[in-house]
Amino acid sequence: MKRLPLILSLLVVLALVMSGCNSTSSAPTQAPQAEATQAPQKPFRVAVVMPSSINDLAFSQSMYDALIAVQKAMGGPEAMEFVYSDGMYVVDDAAAAIRDYASQGYDLIIAHGSQYGSSLQEIAPDFPNTSFAWGTTVDTFGMPNVFAYEAASEEGGYVNGVMAAKLSKSDVLGVIGPIETGDAQRYVEGFIAGAQATNPNVKVNVTWTGSFSDVSAAAEAANTHIAAGADVLTGTAQMVVGAIGVAKEKNVLWFGTQADQSSLAPNIVVANQVYHWEVVLTQMIDLIQHGTLGGKAFTINLANGGEVVEYNPQFDLPQDVKDAAETAIQDIKDGKIKIEVTK
Repeated sequence: MKRLPLILSLLVVLALVMSGCNSTSSAPTQAPQAEATQAPQKPFRVAVVMPSSINDLAFSQSMYDALIAVQKAMGGPEAMEFVYSDGMYVVDDAAAAIRDYASQGYDLIIAHGSQYGSSLQEIAPDFPNTSFAWGTTVDTFGMPNVFAYEAASEEGGYVNGVMAAKLSKSDVLGVIGPIETGDAQRYVEGFIAGAQATNPNVKVNVTWTGSFSDVSAAAEAANTHIAAGADVLTGTAQMVVGAIGVAKEKNVLWFGTQADQSSLAPNIVVANQVYHWEVVLTQMIDLIQHGTLGGKAFTINLANGGEVVEYNPQFDLPQDVKDAAETAIQDIKDGKIKIEVTK
């Protein structure tokens, strides 16, 4: 009789043990999962080499302003960052900077000047996984990692020529160009075409200084034009600050190109053709991000918004002159005006 309590006790213990086992196995233990982590996205990196200062109110500033605009549109420095070397008028120094940026692994390296072409031809093959771009030209050298870009500057030049011819009282216009090539040559040819189409009797005198940066040569050319009867001047490249200074002193009207030059002489600057390189830069960046590193040429013009004729709000432009300019702009966009230029 004494063995029954012992047997009952053993059965109770066994039941408790089995119950404990069942409760544990009914809900399998899972290892804690680590939170998913995503590596921060690296910004797209751009480096640019420019022949003059970023505040030259001309060629180099047009690219600097475009990069600022692209950076803002992409979401700031976290999405796109850029560095620059300006004042690179010595081609060998520019070449060294281009190669250095390529060695640092920048995604896009811009050689902003036609004088840098031969350097790019030598450097780009050494960095096949890096994108390069240069202007103003349409020549990619047949290389898969080189983009090219140019400005149809003759279009805004034509519009400026229309206004210049209508505003001139002497029927003599003066043009100061640097070197007879690239967007400078196209601008001058467009200006002459627009002026002569508006007034066949107008005389357009052109001086090529042989330099993009010689401010004193531009000033001298401006004085020569004014002495020859010009009451309206225009010019292109960073050297034009010298010519604008003379125009301001002599109260002669000025038409600008590449960047807004109104701040230099608000009373005599009539209008400016302003370059917006961001139109082509955004396309280049998109192509690079999708695996195309080069081999394509781009053009900015009035139709795609890469060139904009901006009137100086501080200059009292007669309405009929502005209307003529607006008509010319629309006719160029629509293809009604064809401007012949020397390639």
